[in-house]
Amino acid sequence: MEMDRAVAVVRDREPQAHCTDAIGHAPSAPHRHRMLIVDDHAIVREGLKQLIHRDPAFMVIAEASSAAHAMQRLRHGGIDIVLMDIALPDRDGIELLKQIKLLSTHLRVLVCSLHQTSAYAVRAMRAGAAGYISKQCTPGILLGALHQIACGKKYISDELAQQLADQLLDDSLLPAHERLSDREYQTLLKLAAGMSVTEIATQLALSVKTISMYRARLLIKMRMRKNAELTHYAIRHQLLPEFIDTSVSVAC
Repeated sequence: MEMDRAVAVVRDREPQAHCTDAIGHAPSAPHRHRMLIVDDHAIVREGLKQLIHRDPAFMVIAEASSAAHAMQRLRHGGIDIVLMDIALPDRDGIELLKQIKLLSTHLRVLVCSLHQTSAYAVRAMRAGAAGYISKQCTPGILLGALHQIACGKKYISDELAQQLADQLLDDSLLPAHERLSDREYQTLLKLAAGMSVTEIATQLALSVKTISMYRARLLIKMRMRKNAELTHYAIRHQLLPEFIDTSVSVAC
């Protein structure tokens, strides 16, 4: 059912350039949507900012290099749209999304990530994202997605929508990691990256017993026995940032 909802929000394939009012008229005066860019790479933030400023509908008024910095800026208000990476140095992007939606249900968040698999898109949309695009997209797709979420709609790419549709038709196509809860999935990634249960507990401010429980549950669900198997699985499915195929140039 969660995938049904995720697929249902995707069908506007050509985002409109402008929103309209309740009776279909264009707004009488242009409104520039104020944006915050969240990415830990300064060169990526600068490239996104220059691209977005080409469109008169948007203006980047703030940047953040971490989840903590992003939340600090958002508490000051004045932001309409957040464009964020899901891989941040100080906090999992899904957790940041949930925190943003607790702060304000009206903030619209577009995730721009290296990950192209449907697992990340579904988790991001569940956590409150209005849209999800790949960093390998074209500038036109990025701006089109921003226009769509600025109009109150949802957006994910046609490619991701097709992945979700295929999985709805055949549950056997669903990868094992997509059956995990958000915390189990987060634990999987950290174990696969070589972190110990104690290190994960410290980083997430949880008890060792809780992390051990997540580890036990995810091993059962994935039919594995050792952390090494999790690492091989994560590499094979490109779940870890350092093993993502970036052979296609990042266009936006």
